[in-house]
Amino acid sequence: GGGASGGLGSSAPHVSRWLGDIRIYFPSSVVQVMQRDAIDRLGLSALLLEPEMLEAVEPDVHLVGTLLSLNKAMPETSRETARAVVRKVVAELEKRLASRTRSTLTGALDRSAKVNRPRHRDIDWDRTIRANLKNYLPEHGTIVPERLIGYGRAAQAVKKDVILCIDQSGSMASSVVYASVFGAVLASMRTLNTRLVVFDTSVVDLTDDLDDPVDVLFGTQLGGGTDINRALAYCQSRISRPAETVVVLISDLYEGGIRQEMLKRVAAMKAAGVQFVTLLALSDEGAPSYDRDHAAALGALGAPAFACTPDHFPEVMAAAIEKRPLPVPD
Repeated sequence: GGGASGGLGSSAPHVSRWLGDIRIYFPSSVVQVMQRDAIDRLGLSALLLEPEMLEAVEPDVHLVGTLLSLNKAMPETSRETARAVVRKVVAELEKRLASRTRSTLTGALDRSAKVNRPRHRDIDWDRTIRANLKNYLPEHGTIVPERLIGYGRAAQAVKKDVILCIDQSGSMASSVVYASVFGAVLASMRTLNTRLVVFDTSVVDLTDDLDDPVDVLFGTQLGGGTDINRALAYCQSRISRPAETVVVLISDLYEGGIRQEMLKRVAAMKAAGVQFVTLLALSDEGAPSYDRDHAAALGALGAPAFACTPDHFPEVMAAAIEKRPLPVPD
């Protein structure tokens, strides 16, 4: 009755114990939901600056996003623990996604390199038949294949340039995590030349850090404004082979820059032969809130905007590499 009240101290050991206890009694998927709710609804983000808290939580993509948003305020005593948490999540994502991504894109790169004198085992029969329909002999019920079309075998020369252009706004945290992992996977493929660009109102090229996606993630700065036009201007300046380039813009399209200039840049890139992909999100949660007018305008330019799950991303990239219609989810 003396007016005293309880509160959470800076280390909050009882919260740390609670986070540790729920890992004992509940499966990982439930723990992740519970701790995410606690961090978001109860305002516990600042407590993640404490090493003992970081050691108690269950690592997941959303936690990584929260840690990245706190990166600049993180004390040195917590930084190494935070990097260990992020590295564990990144390693799990790479294990889940890397093999399928490499195999899918390797196949797409081989198919996109058509040759006209293929070995028998390399013949692309679907394309060969279509190319020789005029040579159909009805009396024999067959086609004379004057022109053979085949798959190119894996050469070591760079076949495609890929630019990942990622919005750093706070709502895109999960997308930033997944895109960084995919960027590292793509960069490991010698037949792809991969560039990774992140932006808010400024533009940062993190290509030199692609050998370690953890370094990429700690090089980002979640939050702030959004200037898509400026980011695309930078990406456009780095294109040297338009017909062999895929640009992937990952953004909710809330543009703080010059809207018409942004659309003109996309139109110019497509007119030059660039394959342009617009993803509203690269995460398991589906599409976030996004600017529908900008999405419709990009769709009218032939760059439909849609959300994409990480498991679907390799198929989207394969379609872009082969210059066929993108597999837009229903």
